[in-house]
Formats: sequence, structure tokens, C-alpha cells
Amino acid sequence: MQRKYDRILLKLSGEVLAGSGTSGIDFNVVESICAAIKRAHTLGVQIGVVVGGGNFWRGRSSGNMDRTRADHMGMLATTINALALADTLEQMDVPVRVQTAIEMRQIAEPYIRNKAIRHFEKGRIVIFGCGTGSPFFSTDTAASLRAAEIKADIMLKATNVDGVYDKDPNKYDDAVRYDKLSHSEIVAQGLGVMDSTAAAMCRDNNIPILVFDLSDPENIVRAVCGEEIGTVVID
Repeated sequence: MQRKYDRILLKLSGEVLAGSGTSGIDFNVVESICAAIKRAHTLGVQIGVVVGGGNFWRGRSSGNMDRTRADHMGMLATTINALALADTLEQMDVPVRVQTAIEMRQIAEPYIRNKAIRHFEKGRIVIFGCGTGSPFFSTDTAASLRAAEIKADIMLKATNVDGVYDKDPNKYDDAVRYDKLSHSEIVAQGLGVMDSTAAAMCRDNNIPILVFDLSDPENIVRAVCGEEIGTVVID
């Protein structure tokens, strides 16, 4: 297999890491995902990862809690997931670093863009935790921001559905999957695959997005090699 991209940003949802459970981490799932990331890494592609925290905490469902504090708790949840991914990759002899947008020097590096680039050049995977480091921004927006900062060739958004649909395929049997969309169409049609800020940031920085199903982690390798899976978002 031959890679199509030199540098990617992989966005993983926190919920995926819970496996069949409703919360927490299923390490069998984590191992299968990390094994696929390792296979992609062996192809020579430079990999940055942004992971969500929804398997531990979803700020938008936190009732009357202050939104800023709820989002800070979500950022800590992403760090738990980032460390779990890093530990599993290290056990597979894959060089990896965790960088966080909120300083916690005892357990991770602070996010420094130039240092992340240097890690890529040395063949290390970099996992970005804590989202953007600011409240009111989703981890999808964090992924778009990091993709722009590291000049990724593409953002790979791994989800629990096999692409972008015109409506929720879990609720509607007649939902239609798109093979290709523009960033502007995602914003204009209010498609739920990601928030409008994330889509607009990728559009403004000419970053294509591939939305695909992670139930088969091998799709990560297929995506890196440019196989036709999921939905491509490009202007």
C-alpha cells in the first residue's frame, strides 16, 4: 500500500473509545484503533491526532453548570483519552508525544506548534489534548485549528457512521449519504457532521475533510492511501 498524504490530522470522537459501553474506555477498541494508526504510520505519513472527551463528559448536557467550567471539564476528559492512546501506541513501539492546550507539564508537553512539527519530522505521532484550550469551542473546531496550524494535507474525521447524510441515518431509513460535499454546503444545510466553525475554518484554509466509519479501524489506513470511502468534503 502507498500513502496519498504526507501529513494528516486524525479526529477521533471520545464516544468511539467507549466501545459498546456508554462511558469510559474500552481498551480492546483503543488497541484496534492504535494498531491501525501504527499501520498508517509505517507508510511514512506524519500523524497528528485530536481526540474528544464525550466518553467521560459532555459539557452541553451539564444542566445548570457554568458553560466555561463545564467545557474545562471536557478538556480534562480529552487529556485522559489522549494519554490512553499514547500509552497504547508506546506499547506497540510507536514514538508518540502528547501536547495539551492547557499546561499540565507533569503529564504532557504544552502545545507548541513548532515543537509539534519537529516531532513529525522525527517520525513521532503527536496527540493534541484539551481542545483549543478555550471554552465554547468543540473538539471538531480544535481539530480544524490544529490541521491548519500543522499544514495537514487533510483532516480525517473518524465517526460512528460511514459518511455524511442529509439526515440522521439512525432515525430515518430514507437518509441519503453524500459521496462529496463542499464545506459551504455543510454550513448552509446545517448538516450535523461537525459544527459550522470547524467547517468554515477548513474551508478558509483549503483543508479537505474525509468523514468515514471507524467501526472498522482499517479504514484509517484506507483513508491515508486515498481509497474511496466515506464522504469527501472539499471546495
